Amino acid sequence: MKAFFTSALLLTALPAVARENYALLIGANQYPNLEERWWLKGPANDVQLVAQYLTTEAPVPFASENVTVLSDGVAGSTPPTLGAIRGAFADLTAEVQPGDFVYLHFSGHGTQAPALDPATELDGLDELFLPVDIGPWSDQVGAVENALVDDEIGALIDGLRAKGANVWAVFDSCHSGTATRAVTSAEDDVRVRQLPPEALGIDVDAVEVSRSVDPRATEAPFDGGAGEGSFVAFFAAQTNEVTPEKNLPRGKPGRKPQGVFTWTLMETLAEYPNATYGQLGQEVLRRYAVKNLAKSTPLFEGDLDQVVFGGEGGARVSQWQAEVTDAGFTIPAGTLHGLSEGAVLAVMGSAAASDAEALGFVELTSVETFSSTARGVEKDGKVLPAELPKGITLRKLDAALDFTLTVALPRAGSGPADALLSVLAELQAAAGARLSFVAPDKEADLRLAVLPDSPRPDAIWVLPATGLAEDLGTTPSVSTGDKDGADLAAVLADTLVTMARAQNLLKLAGAVGASNPDVAVELLTRTPEDRTLRPLPFAPVPTLVPEDEVHVLAKNNGDGPVDVNVLYIGADWSVSHWFSGRLQPGDELRKGLFKISADVLGHERMLVVVTPAKPQSPVEDLSYLAQDALETTRAVGGTAFGAALAEAGFGQTTRGAIALTDDSGGGAGAAILTLELRTVAAE
Repeated sequence: MKAFFTSALLLTALPAVARENYALLIGANQYPNLEERWWLKGPANDVQLVAQYLTTEAPVPFASENVTVLSDGVAGSTPPTLGAIRGAFADLTAEVQPGDFVYLHFSGHGTQAPALDPATELDGLDELFLPVDIGPWSDQVGAVENALVDDEIGALIDGLRAKGANVWAVFDSCHSGTATRAVTSAEDDVRVRQLPPEALGIDVDAVEVSRSVDPRATEAPFDGGAGEGSFVAFFAAQTNEVTPEKNLPRGKPGRKPQGVFTWTLMETLAEYPNATYGQLGQEVLRRYAVKNLAKSTPLFEGDLDQVVFGGEGGARVSQWQAEVTDAGFTIPAGTLHGLSEGAVLAVMGSAAASDAEALGFVELTSVETFSSTARGVEKDGKVLPAELPKGITLRKLDAALDFTLTVALPRAGSGPADALLSVLAELQAAAGARLSFVAPDKEADLRLAVLPDSPRPDAIWVLPATGLAEDLGTTPSVSTGDKDGADLAAVLADTLVTMARAQNLLKLAGAVGASNPDVAVELLTRTPEDRTLRPLPFAPVPTLVPEDEVHVLAKNNGDGPVDVNVLYIGADWSVSHWFSGRLQPGDELRKGLFKISADVLGHERMLVVVTPAKPQSPVEDLSYLAQDALETTRAVGGTAFGAALAEAGFGQTTRGAIALTDDSGGGAGAAILTLELRTVAAE
């Protein structure tokens, strides 16, 4: 897939068609036939959030009578039993006409079981969505009682598509994998949407079977089958991963349990309502990385070049029509749109006016999920005039990037935790001002924890914001038994600072985006078995194995020169610099970058940084961002972007991949294209 920096979110409008839009939203929370510890809290909130978005915010109209909610815990809604789900699909299938659009949302538990027909599954397992009336595994029929099996979901979707309806299905559940719950807050606000097979009486050994011939092959948990209508599916996790729910939005007093994937998807839709499915998926992945939300890798399948909801393409939403009253200003945007209390927005007399034409400014005084209120405030010497024109717009201003990283401390009472807490002052001094340490029950970007049942019970483990350690083999940790206080503080500070540098680079990539220079970039791969170069997709996330190669093809379609840099952020938080060079107008870059090594495998990211260059200027060099003691001069360049990178605290290379050539150079950034990669061991 080619990525054109000039067309990140600006697409050709689709012809308008007469159609109806329907939604079926399923949220399964409490399972009477299971122990209460397996019950969930967030699916009911998920479906209510989605319903409100569809009926008030969606770029295509969803009439409230066309939105069906099946969820326990939602007033007036029918609980999502297997019979209720089948009945709702039957009603919907009878109703839709050719050209109609159907949005499906599944929030609840998932699991895996031995496939009824193993030949239909790469891993020999069926993926299951669990209605609330789920029962145990039956050896007699080889199935879980009242489970909604992937094959049946595919058939149900098939029925809609056979009528000519276009379907988008979203699954916020997980199906396999293991997770260690390491951190508990006072609210116990994190749960995993994965039911262990043994909780249903399924033979665990049977679930361990894996028949995947090629580890690069990606299998969607549910298949939409075939039909006349189009089909796109979003999954919260790969079939061997888990996905959490937690209290969201972060830092909000009224936050409530939500699926992390559902919230992130709706948050992204609120700001990018006219993106393609592929662009939407890329932005969701970027937010997962920047906010350290979870270790899972959402999966996106189908025709990802379509505009979401079958609507019309357009730009990112960053301004909203305001209603002016004696009490102040009200806009239909809030937490979901990236707004927060205290943020300052510009008051524009026209939606097409430039920032310099702002009539004045307002400060947000209260922010809810879908709405905000504001009051006038003096800024840059401007005060709002007493008389304002009709139809004013409030525009979101660029916010300064926050390069700090908040780290929750471990709970006192264990030897490793007490050893760390006794040298907290030394840790803070060694880590520097950009790392902020908070109490164990506070919101944080990272969480420090002691895992008594882990292979290293004396270690301090560094976990994501959810506090879930999904794969201890790739989770950073620092032992305490072999270190005095000074060594412990120094080693842990170095670990956290290294992670913060990689995290800050991802923050910067997310903020800058890939929308400015007129440069087309295509990433290619080839394997030792097949030397033909093939495009690497940006969505779904491609899977590579050791010895697979990655190449880049870039062409400058603009009128001026640009500098290009390629950086690689490894699963071990390493940062490698693989290329820098300048492209004059019309120039093409064709270069083999690296091949995957077997040293560290996991979720990795490649960044292509493109910067407009001044004629006769030196190529701007980003090799100093490598996570090693590599000293590279920063005297060249001197752009604002370069200053932002330096301010982020970078400096220091790594492994992650093996360079195919020894070329090196530099760059800076008016646009950053991010490619997510999953690297796994070869079978």
